[in-house]
Amino acid sequence: MLVQIGTLIAATSLVQLANGFFNTFLSLRLTSEGFGPTLTGIVLSAYFIGFTIGAVGCGPVIQRIGHIRAYAAFAGMVVVGTAAMPLFISPLGWMACRAAIGIGCVGLFITTESWLNAKAPADQRGRIFSIYMVGTFLALAAGQLLIGKLPVETATPFNIIVALFALALVMVSTTRAEAPTLPAEASLPYGDLTRQAPISVIGCVIAGMISSAFYALFPAWMARNAIPQETIALFMLVAVLGGFAFQVPVGRLSDRGDRRIVLAGLALGFSVAAVALDLVPRHLGAVLPVAALLGGFMSTLYPVCVAHALDRMPQDRVVAVSGRLILVSGIGSALGPLLGAQVMARLDINGLLYFMAAISALLAALAALRIRQRAAPEQMSERPFAVLDPMTAPISQEPEATEADGSPRPLPA
Repeated sequence: MLVQIGTLIAATSLVQLANGFFNTFLSLRLTSEGFGPTLTGIVLSAYFIGFTIGAVGCGPVIQRIGHIRAYAAFAGMVVVGTAAMPLFISPLGWMACRAAIGIGCVGLFITTESWLNAKAPADQRGRIFSIYMVGTFLALAAGQLLIGKLPVETATPFNIIVALFALALVMVSTTRAEAPTLPAEASLPYGDLTRQAPISVIGCVIAGMISSAFYALFPAWMARNAIPQETIALFMLVAVLGGFAFQVPVGRLSDRGDRRIVLAGLALGFSVAAVALDLVPRHLGAVLPVAALLGGFMSTLYPVCVAHALDRMPQDRVVAVSGRLILVSGIGSALGPLLGAQVMARLDINGLLYFMAAISALLAALAALRIRQRAAPEQMSERPFAVLDPMTAPISQEPEATEADGSPRPLPA
């Protein structure tokens, strides 16, 4: 069983390696193609639009054709979309390709995690998902290292990405693991989540906007300012590792009290770090520590929002809540590059930093206001904070949200 599950984890790590490289590489390639800030933002947002559409529509596909065939279909969609991009370089064509890649990627994550949720032994599930997320962050970090080694103007990066996705497809298609059957999902009426946990909904939108704007636009700005690719790769790597380092400490802190206080602190910390990144001297010794803080605060906003929402909602709606928050986060992620590109076109990188700082400060203020208006929910140890990244982390769609003893199961998304 562990060997079979290990195959799924290894395949997803390859997907995340490709994703981590693809997101930064594409930002640099769009700059070299001279698309301009507006078209760059639209092309980069297309991935998150597809990601959001896929988060809503991939579940029925998996239920209809099964996990292995669904994985093959989604991986094939990603491979076709990636392989087509260097064949015709145009904004409209790349928008369509990136949307298809977004749908395929979210389908891969949903398929893999629902498979793991169903097959992982109850007494080892936490350990397995910890390994899963460690593999995710390490793969994302390794993807940044590739940036400094490959020429972005050629088709070589696209070919490497295609090869990584195809290799993941081969691994899963040949696995001996028995795929599970998904029962029907629980529903969540629209409006319920917003009434019960409004700060979680707002926080997921803002977290999506910040993360997508950062990963999409920062490499493009650095490339336009003739910063070496190796330096760009190092900056992005430090931000990813900062996010990894913050996960466990912030998770433990949020499990001990009112998560909204932690959320307000994280949002305020991000605002300060974003402003500091503009004010510190422009050399690596000053910039990289701030980049690590920026990545740490940024990557923990979303999981704290999810954990708070799960504290507020009934136990039988855990999975529905997770899916709804993925949807609103995807909407925010689609808006981030669009709005950020417009701000950066007028005010350069300083404007983007202050824009991100402003919406993060707004989240901190709303969380503080909500703390005054409503008492904190009773903390539930069976619903802890989970290590998550809305940009690339797996998305749980497994409807069966209980352990063998009947207690609610913590889900990573």
